[in-house]
Amino acid sequence: MADQKKKKLTLAQQQYQQLAKRHEPPRPLLRNFVRAFLVGGVICLIGQGIQEMFIRYFDFTEKTAAAPTVAVLIFLSALLTGLGVYDRIAQWAGAGTSVPVTGFANSITSAAIEHRSEGFVLGVGGNMFKLAGSVIVFGVFAAFVVGIVKTLFKMGG
Repeated sequence: MADQKKKKLTLAQQQYQQLAKRHEPPRPLLRNFVRAFLVGGVICLIGQGIQEMFIRYFDFTEKTAAAPTVAVLIFLSALLTGLGVYDRIAQWAGAGTSVPVTGFANSITSAAIEHRSEGFVLGVGGNMFKLAGSVIVFGVFAAFVVGIVKTLFKMGG
């Protein structure tokens, strides 16, 4: 496929791409991996600490503490996004902040903040749904498929 794209380019365009590729600085992959791993791990560690707090101080079970833990992480992520802190962390850490649920909350909050001048329904709501809509559709569809598979296994024995 890459060869097909090169065939469509003129000779000058191909030479320019080769020149640009030679002058492109190398990506610090190992450093990026370590940063993403550390920050993603710290986010999960904070989540584990919050869950332990719910279990120890509020008499939740491990199962019932999961939902409020996720809610607190989402709230903290939205708050830090609103204050401009989460984006600075994400700039430094890269994918480490986008993988956990906090990255999704950051995306939704950023869309809401960016489009608030367009109004609450078409600006905030519409642009938040652009991001969340695909996730919601995939989640509902995946739950449907898992439900069917589980039902078939129960029927089969």
